Amino acid sequence: MSEQFPLPDDSDDELYEHYAFIAEKGQQPLRIDKYLMNFVENATRNKIQNAAKNGNIYVNDVQVKQNYKVKPYDKIRVMFEHPPYEYLLTPENIPLDIVFEDEQVLVVNKPAGMVVHPGHGNYSGTLINALVYHFENLPNNSSNRPGLVHRIDKDTSGLLVIAKTEESMTNLSKQFFDKVSEREYVALVWGNVEEDEGTIEGHIGRHPKNRLQNTVFEGDDIDKGKPAVTHYKVLERFGYVTLISCKLETGRTHQIRVHMKYIGHTLFNDDRYGGDQVLKGTTFTKYKQFVENCFKILPRQALHAKTLGFYHPSNGEFMKFDSEIPEDMQACIEKWRHYAKHQDL
Repeated sequence: MSEQFPLPDDSDDELYEHYAFIAEKGQQPLRIDKYLMNFVENATRNKIQNAAKNGNIYVNDVQVKQNYKVKPYDKIRVMFEHPPYEYLLTPENIPLDIVFEDEQVLVVNKPAGMVVHPGHGNYSGTLINALVYHFENLPNNSSNRPGLVHRIDKDTSGLLVIAKTEESMTNLSKQFFDKVSEREYVALVWGNVEEDEGTIEGHIGRHPKNRLQNTVFEGDDIDKGKPAVTHYKVLERFGYVTLISCKLETGRTHQIRVHMKYIGHTLFNDDRYGGDQVLKGTTFTKYKQFVENCFKILPRQALHAKTLGFYHPSNGEFMKFDSEIPEDMQACIEKWRHYAKHQDL
């Protein structure tokens, strides 16, 4: 299996951000620039070419050029000329949509397109950059990220709870770990979901051939993933797509996106998991144009964290918050609803 491994602790080159991989057993010969495009999020071909030009790509501790062909078990290391900004948090005056606030907690409605915390390729404009501007002395979580109890993907919109004190950080983190918090999402998925409701259980882990994706592991490979449980319910059917709600028992990265693809219902316009293609429907040009128009209206995966519930860290009162489906997603849903009414589906 292809895996990332930690760089030596004695690495003293602070002018670079580092990535390292071991090529999997079944790796077919592939140019290293193309290999890195699959494994490094937000890497551009130009960025990789510059790394090769500057002698910053190593295979088995030897410098290589961008046309080197990766082989099984190759130990790959690349350094990009960027400082490791993840923990250099610059306060930024970014408006926040605050749903609720008191001395202990903050509930915000994150817009699609906003990254939750700084990371490779996203060092500014994140939710945390905004939080450290508007609030002082937020407690760090176990990953040294101020206030963050949980997270949602960049192109997923919706509700997040933020801890404002050490007490609330400990309490809320335990609630999420103990699965007593409530999280409900609304999603538009490809295909006509057969059952009105159901539960998906599948161990989720990093995809062995594409590090930017996660996948469900089964059988002998089950230990490569972590247990994940998603409960879904059909809200409305539009023939070639279905509107559903999903309640999470666990909080794995990309959980809904991975689980729905696993049962054959990839999220609509989820480009990372193939949902930005016409997966269901006719072959007529008119229909394809209709879908393309829907993609333009909703240029992201159709997923919104609509409802969030938790017990208040101080008084134990259960608090539940609801948010409106954003305009882009609502417009796409309406377009499919209108289409379904005028088709024999």
